[in-house]
Amino acid sequence: MKKYDLIVIGTGSTGSSVAYTCRTSGWKVAIIDSRPFGGTCALRGCDPKKILVGAAEIINRSIDLKSRGIKKEPKINWRDLMNFKNSLIKSTPKNNEKAYKRAGIDSYHGQAVFTGKNILKIGNQEIEGNYIVIATGAKPRKLNISGEKFVTLSDEFLETKKLPKDIIFIGGGYVTFELAHVAACAGAKVKILHRSKDVLKNFDKDLVNILLKEFKEIGIEVILNTPAKSIEKKGKELIVHSRKKKFKAHMVVHGAGRVPDIEDLNLEKAWVKYNEKGVIVNDYLQTSNPKIYSGGDSAASGMPLTPVAGLHGKVIAENLLKKNSTKVNHKITASVVFTYPPLASVGLREEEAKKKGIKYEKRFVDTSSWYNSRRIGLKYSGYKILTDKKGHIIGVHLLYPNADDVINMFVLAIENKLKTEDFIDYLFSYPSNSYDIKYMI
Repeated sequence: MKKYDLIVIGTGSTGSSVAYTCRTSGWKVAIIDSRPFGGTCALRGCDPKKILVGAAEIINRSIDLKSRGIKKEPKINWRDLMNFKNSLIKSTPKNNEKAYKRAGIDSYHGQAVFTGKNILKIGNQEIEGNYIVIATGAKPRKLNISGEKFVTLSDEFLETKKLPKDIIFIGGGYVTFELAHVAACAGAKVKILHRSKDVLKNFDKDLVNILLKEFKEIGIEVILNTPAKSIEKKGKELIVHSRKKKFKAHMVVHGAGRVPDIEDLNLEKAWVKYNEKGVIVNDYLQTSNPKIYSGGDSAASGMPLTPVAGLHGKVIAENLLKKNSTKVNHKITASVVFTYPPLASVGLREEEAKKKGIKYEKRFVDTSSWYNSRRIGLKYSGYKILTDKKGHIIGVHLLYPNADDVINMFVLAIENKLKTEDFIDYLFSYPSNSYDIKYMI
């Protein structure tokens, strides 16, 4: 049996970071993944999705600028777009494997299963680690409905060679909204079925309602309080049954949330505790087994976002090398739904501020009449800023051009406890979207 100082399960942001850092410090390291090396973000999530979102944005902008100088609306050639996406992504697994080899990290392909407190089995081979890191990420949650086998997962959608003419998305989270937006801009007729009355629950309700107007404008039908009960296949057509209605399409896409991908690890054998939110960890990202750590989407700690996964990798590496010297501090984290315009959020939402008993003031403004919306023909945009009684910025929510970048300015503002008045004398470039911060506050 091969023995290592460290074994890492997962090759995403958390796992790779820990593996490289510990290997650089002279540790004997192995890394394992049951899927191509690179993790969700690089291969099946953020990066490929953003490539498709870029094309959809062009379509949206062209539609909005009709009669404003743009005469011919472009169209997405789905096959060409997917080929372009693949040209940027396809070499990632091989490049990662080569990089591990150059660094002296042993790599294993296959499902890792614990057979003891510090022993893993991959296929017919067992390896032992003095320390082990669980960084297996997340996967789509089970729908637990009849006909679930007919559902296309989000990562499968990102590999679709031919886009169907009509698509149903199940669930109203950010994955659904991003992929539905892309599909609609590529010419598909799109419906979103959501089980309750509120979509995008982690984002500001007022701005979500504005975004829904944009979705309606581009032909996306969002149907609320309509949980999918079963799916059947008739010929080439899929039928989604709800309580009293049924909906037909040629593809049904899973967008109903994700869960930690840990159920196949046999964690009981490793004495590792977990719950529905993931592997239970302490402030050092250490599990109930002191020789095992966990981070990223597989851990019940922090938001399921790539920057958080990267932070976890850094913290775990420091704690392995320096014996629990660093507590995780998630600080202020921005999140974005990459629609058009992007919907971005950082800090507290109104309901969170109320729950905490914080007395706040809000500024909620429709910005469709502002210059930076009008110049690109954007009909639906707005923002909401929350401040405490002393004027400190405590929450910012944007549905605005380039909101995915502008929101980062507010990350700095909240993290550094800035007041709205602190922005007055900053000399930003004009007429940029960031300059509009001065008007927002």
